[in-house]
Amino acid sequence: MTGTPTGAHRLQWLYLALAVMGAVLPWLANLEFIQLSDNAFDLGLFLQQANANPAAQSLSRDLFIGASAVTIWMVAEARRLQVKGLGICLLCCVTLAFACGAPLFLFLRERRLQELERVSAVNATE
Repeated sequence: MTGTPTGAHRLQWLYLALAVMGAVLPWLANLEFIQLSDNAFDLGLFLQQANANPAAQSLSRDLFIGASAVTIWMVAEARRLQVKGLGICLLCCVTLAFACGAPLFLFLRERRLQELERVSAVNATE
């Protein structure tokens, strides 16, 4: 792509930056949790602390419901647009953080939309 980046082009890179931050920032907290938990990731303790008070419960439930809805949309949208890399995004959601996998999907989706626009433009000139 030459010249000034379009809004969509800038948007895709914003999504990628958010994906990187979404991988790093939650894992910094996870590493601190592991250090405070005798150097082990105790899932039971993690879930207990994620629901330890009404504020934590609110955030946990909000993330669960929002992530569920967005994951369903990601699968449907990936099929509709034939976005490659959905599996990597879903794997990131469960191994790194939803805050990584969802923006990564948005990055891949934006790239696919740009690809479809280019194909459409070429077909229109023929």
